Amino acid sequence: MEGIQQASIMVLFSGLMVGVLFGFVLQRGRYCMNSAFRDIIFVNDFTLFRSYLLALLIAIIGTNFLEDIGLMGGSGLRRQSFNIVANIIGGYIFGLGIVMAGGCGSGIVYRMAEGYVSAFVATLGFASSLIATIHGPIKPVMQFLKSFKVSIGSGEDAISNPALWDLFGGQSMKWIAIAVIAAIIIPVVLKGKPFAKGPKKGYSWSLTGLLLGFILIFALWASNYWGGQTRGLSAAGPTAEAFLALTMGDSMSKFDPMFDFWGIFKGTWSALYIFGIPLGAYLSARGLGEFKLQAPPASEITRVFGGSLIMGFGAATAGGCTVGHALTGISSLALSSIVATIFMVLGNWTMVYFMFIKPMKD
Repeated sequence: MEGIQQASIMVLFSGLMVGVLFGFVLQRGRYCMNSAFRDIIFVNDFTLFRSYLLALLIAIIGTNFLEDIGLMGGSGLRRQSFNIVANIIGGYIFGLGIVMAGGCGSGIVYRMAEGYVSAFVATLGFASSLIATIHGPIKPVMQFLKSFKVSIGSGEDAISNPALWDLFGGQSMKWIAIAVIAAIIIPVVLKGKPFAKGPKKGYSWSLTGLLLGFILIFALWASNYWGGQTRGLSAAGPTAEAFLALTMGDSMSKFDPMFDFWGIFKGTWSALYIFGIPLGAYLSARGLGEFKLQAPPASEITRVFGGSLIMGFGAATAGGCTVGHALTGISSLALSSIVATIFMVLGNWTMVYFMFIKPMKD
C-alpha cells in the first residue's frame, strides 16, 4: 500500500453515497443473503435467492464488460488468491454464524437502522471478531489456513488468483463461460415471474435484484476511480476498517489505499460505505414507517452475539462475507469466491437444520 493520501470531497461523498444507496435498497427489498440461502431449505421459498441471482447476473455481465473496456483500472477486477483451505473452512464457519446471528454482514448492519437491538449487538460482535482475527490474537490461525494456496498452471504461467474460465482454456473462454452462466440463471429468474406486481410496501424481489446489481457495478467502478483500487462491496474487511476508524482514528488497512480525512480519521474508501449503509436503511425505514426500537430476550442476545463472533472469524479467514464473495467476488468469477460461497451456503443449511428443522421434527 502506498502512503496515506489526502481525501477529497468526492472520495467522502462517493463512498457514503454508495453505502446510502446500498442500505436503502437492502431495507426496501428486505434483502439479506442469510435469508436468501436459508429460505430455500427451511420454507422452500426461492424468492430472495432469485433476487440474488438476478443481481449476480447483472453484475457479472456489467463488471466484466467494464473490465474489458478498461474502466476497472489497469489491474482490472480484484480476484482473490485461491486459498482453498481458508475458503472452505472460513466459508463454512461464516455460514454457521449468520444463521445464529440472524443476518449476514450487510444484513445486521442495515437492520440496526430499523431499530433492532440485536443487530447492534451482532454488528459489535462481528466487528470485534474481525479485528481480533485480522489484527489480533487469532491472526496466526487465519494465516495458517491461508497458507494453503492453489494456482492454475505452472511456472511463470501459474495463475494464483484464477477465474472460472482459467479451468477451461483461459481468457479466450471468458464470455463463453459468462454465456453458459446466463443460460442457467435466466430460466430460474423467469420462473419467479419478475414482471409481476410487487408488494404494496417496499420493493419487489426483481426490482431489488436489479438495483443491487447496478449498485455493485457502480461500487466497483467508484472504488477504483475514487478509492484507488477496485474493491466493490463487502461487509467484512470494510466493517473492521470502519470500526477501527471510528474507535482508533485509523482503519489500519495494509492492502487498500488509505486517506486522511482532514485530520479527523484515516480510513479506506470502503469504510465510508459501511457508515452509509445504516443511514440509507434508516431513510427507507422511516419512509415506510418501519423504524421501531425492539429489544429481544437475553437468551436471543447471547445467541446473536455468539453467532456474530463466529461470523467475524469465518469472514476474515475466508477472505470475505456473502456480499464480498457471493456478489462482488463471483461477479468476477473468481474461483476463490465460488468455493467460499458454496461452503457458506452449506454452513448456512447445516445450522438451519439444527436450529429450525430438526427441533420441528423432534
